[in-house]
Amino acid sequence: MSIKKVDAKIDFVAEEHKVLEFWEKNNIFEKRRDLNTGKPRWSFIDGPITANNPMGVHHAWGRTLKDIYNRYKAMSGHELRYQNGFDCQGLWVEVEVEKELGFRSKRDVEKYGIEKFVNLCKERVKKYSKVQTDQSIRLGYWMDWDNSYYTMSDENNYTIWSFLKKLFDQGKIYRGIDVVPWSGRSGTSYSQMEIIEGRKLVSHQSVFIRFQLKDRENEYLLIWTTTPWTLTSNVVVGVNIDLDYVKLRAVDGSIYYIAQENLEFQRLEKQYNEKKQWIDGVPKLKTIAQIFKERGGYDIVETIKGADMVGWQYIGPYDDLDAQKVPGGHPFTNDELKQKNVTSVDQHQVINPGKDNVGNDIVVAGEGTGIVHMAPGCGDIDHQIGKIHNLVNLAPLDDEAKFIKKFDWLEGKNATDPATTKAIINDLKKRGLLVYVEDYPHIYPHCWRSGDELVFRLVEEWYINMDWRGKIKSIVDDIEWIPAWGREREHEWLDNMSDWMISKKRFWGLALPIWTFDDGSFHVVGSKDELKQLSVEGWNEYDGQSPHRPWIDKVKIRHPETGLIGTRVLDVGNPWLDAGIVPFSTLGYLTDNDYWKRWFPGDFVTECFPGQFRHWFYSLLAMSALLEEQAPFKTLLGHALVKDETGRDMHKSWGNAIWFDEAAEKMGVDVMRWMYARQNLENNLLFGYRTADDVRKKLITFWNVYSFFATYAAVDNFVPETDGNLDEDSLTILDKWILAKMHLLIRDGKKAMDQYNVFIFMKLFELFLDDVSNWYVRRNRRRFWKSEDDSDKKAAYATLYHVLVNTIKCLSPILPFTTETVYQNLVKHMHSDTCESVHLTDFPDENEKWINDDLIKKVDTLKKLVELGRSARSDSNQKIRQPLAKVLFALEDDDLANFIIENQGIILDELNVKGIERITNADELITYKIRPNLKTLGQKYGSGLSIIRELLTCSTGDKWIKQFQRSGQIKIGTQDGEFILEKDDIFIDTIADEGFSAASGNGLTVGLSLELTRELVQEGIVRDMVRQVQNLRRDANLAVEDRIRVFWDLDGEIASALGKFRTYFCSETLTKSIGRKFKEGDHHGIIEIQGEQIKIGIEKV
Repeated sequence: MSIKKVDAKIDFVAEEHKVLEFWEKNNIFEKRRDLNTGKPRWSFIDGPITANNPMGVHHAWGRTLKDIYNRYKAMSGHELRYQNGFDCQGLWVEVEVEKELGFRSKRDVEKYGIEKFVNLCKERVKKYSKVQTDQSIRLGYWMDWDNSYYTMSDENNYTIWSFLKKLFDQGKIYRGIDVVPWSGRSGTSYSQMEIIEGRKLVSHQSVFIRFQLKDRENEYLLIWTTTPWTLTSNVVVGVNIDLDYVKLRAVDGSIYYIAQENLEFQRLEKQYNEKKQWIDGVPKLKTIAQIFKERGGYDIVETIKGADMVGWQYIGPYDDLDAQKVPGGHPFTNDELKQKNVTSVDQHQVINPGKDNVGNDIVVAGEGTGIVHMAPGCGDIDHQIGKIHNLVNLAPLDDEAKFIKKFDWLEGKNATDPATTKAIINDLKKRGLLVYVEDYPHIYPHCWRSGDELVFRLVEEWYINMDWRGKIKSIVDDIEWIPAWGREREHEWLDNMSDWMISKKRFWGLALPIWTFDDGSFHVVGSKDELKQLSVEGWNEYDGQSPHRPWIDKVKIRHPETGLIGTRVLDVGNPWLDAGIVPFSTLGYLTDNDYWKRWFPGDFVTECFPGQFRHWFYSLLAMSALLEEQAPFKTLLGHALVKDETGRDMHKSWGNAIWFDEAAEKMGVDVMRWMYARQNLENNLLFGYRTADDVRKKLITFWNVYSFFATYAAVDNFVPETDGNLDEDSLTILDKWILAKMHLLIRDGKKAMDQYNVFIFMKLFELFLDDVSNWYVRRNRRRFWKSEDDSDKKAAYATLYHVLVNTIKCLSPILPFTTETVYQNLVKHMHSDTCESVHLTDFPDENEKWINDDLIKKVDTLKKLVELGRSARSDSNQKIRQPLAKVLFALEDDDLANFIIENQGIILDELNVKGIERITNADELITYKIRPNLKTLGQKYGSGLSIIRELLTCSTGDKWIKQFQRSGQIKIGTQDGEFILEKDDIFIDTIADEGFSAASGNGLTVGLSLELTRELVQEGIVRDMVRQVQNLRRDANLAVEDRIRVFWDLDGEIASALGKFRTYFCSETLTKSIGRKFKEGDHHGIIEIQGEQIKIGIEKV
């Protein structure tokens, strides 16, 4: 049985579907698992994908990486669990269900019915987990798809209960009141971890207003804010006691206090000039001085320190509101202040807010006025300052971000509604408090799921006291972080994070196992059994249901100590609890601890870096630190984001989003996987069809190598069992070189894969592919063409077969489809008793016998000489088909130079020259001119640039080039000191001697003689004829091995040239005979030689 001939034209997408059918029909995945059962375990823990929508190409990057390393570890002899995860609970699912139902708020859900709504959430998760399963299978992602875990499962939820119970027993769970980011649309709060994800560039109407000082006639504090709605809840203003403040007299005689530095400060000037973080249509911001000048001008009366202003009292902009007059605050009451009858109005004064927790001033010069309005019920920093200064809290908004009672005419208005902002501004203007209004662009938090603008709202939530963060930090260093800077990023987050807010006022998610009682106490239930034991009502309705709302809301319990009857809080949990517990819940921590011990900790996790330091990585580490005081995994691999080809985020609304199904069927999965695998994980991947086309060309190159081999192997009945042995005595230099490169790739590739650096492996492979296709195959194709079935031909076959089989094994974790197709023809088709699939083979081991570093260096130097020779030819505008008299080269290493002379036939053929000559000094061929890079040297040396330029101009480049080639830098010593010029600091121009074209690099100089004789010109003519006849053969769809007859009418110099080089022409074009009269034959056309059009016909022999 012989290898099947292969068409060079391949439909990769169609081939992938055939491979999927083959895998399924023959249970290849199950056979791989069976092969590895009982072998050393490698535990991969999957970060769950949100089962809420079809996959995008951004999901496919992470899933490809997971599959690559799973496949590699399986081929390396490890037993795996292959468990995929689906993230099921949380606002992201709720929002989509609300959209389907046309809901606009939480109120709509409550009217509809929580049970029906939660069931719809479950159904959506089941629907899209099936969609994503099918898409993942299409990606070639091997997982045990019948054993995926779901974060909505009972086991996952109850394992979180046990975690929270342990915290409760240690006194780490508490109910607290704090200002948190809040979505009026979703009616829930957001944690520190979540808020960063939804930041958007928007334009708000910001205002400059004046607060009238008490006991100072016509004197005002100038205040600036981007959130006018918070002015309703102002309590104090802050200054920086070390700043200078000016007393400014306006043209109407009014006095304003402003930070001196802020007066002429060019606000957001850089953003405006660069149009970065700027919104089209928003005009340039005015300085405060400009605002007053346009109102008639101003005078500076005096300058004072901020410290002198502390204690000044003022009249607030909304002291007429009832809320401002409520003792102790509203709606949350400070009992101490209430007893003293202290209201917000009573506390209006200038304070020194001091510094934040990292030592930075809270009030700074620059944006604004240097006097900061503070509303402790509307801002997180303001709230912390309020605690320190024992200030009243005014929290004006309800859960829909609407003003509550006691805010008079504003009651019921939404704070984020532009109409509300407009009404407030008009009111301030009407009462003479408004100084100036502007459109102000800035980054502002939005809901990362629903997209609505967030507010900061004082609410009651449940928290984990994170004063035990030291436990987490102690295990961070036990993990190998890839990239390494991830370790410091996680430490940075842990150093600065607040307590962990774990509650959300929503419907679909972990039902927090917290029951509250009339005496203000609460109890955390740690298991289903405990709940049953403590329950006094609702258990029968709950039993048999999942631990979700509304079923669990019906269960009432008796407090184990006080005997009081309690009800469950209606909050659901932060969804990162769901994902953080998976190293425990999915491994049977509570139900099969022996199994958990076998697979914990995980060997490997990988997810997208941005945000996960605050999300999944953090929750994994925190939960494991508490439960077991050890890291839940050994290695963490992080990757960046997928953007479009221009670097923009992908959004459906922008029309640049690419869904997985579309990409898979248009560009092919192996092309996608190649794109993902070759990407440096620290950099964003710019994904698109143009990028895919570049990668597809590489895949086609690989296919063409395989197609070339298979085609000739089929013709010559190559049989690997008898013809595939490598006979070292029959191997050529290039055979040995490509075998050395092959085994070097195996060795270095395994090292890269063991270090989770697949992109380094792909970089090595792409260089190797170029060596195979552009050097080995191209240089050796005549060995396959020739009719003699000698040892040289067999050596070529054996070498390329060895290379291809080992290559597909190395590549199979990355390109599982194409490698399977090639394997079935080259290996399985030829050996019925071999492995059924390439994915059932082992990853190959390098054979040190074939790795010859000295040979690699020599052949690579020869290749470099050819590359420089081609560069020199390109500079001379002499086409490669035109033979030249000779090539000259200068190289110091005698061993390398002798190798080049010994193998000069390759160089003569590659460069189309007749002779080769070594010269002792590159100066015989070229001179150098070194020019300074003004941009880089100007930044490094400033005024010293003129000295450098003069020295480089006055000296010949040859003086400096040897130093540069030796050390990679140029050192110029002067009386003013030493200047060091690196690679990026200079431009090197190569100037060839007259009659030559030359190029230089890596200590090698190559020159081509450009003098042409008549014989050289004639040979160039015939080479051009060969090229055009080859094109005609392709147009006629002739096979590469088909012989032909040629018919044309030739005369003059063209006929003379063909007569002289007829043998060469016939050999290159597989021509058996040449007719002297034109005849159409099987295929005909017109070729152009030296400006003359010639009719030609060809026919297959």
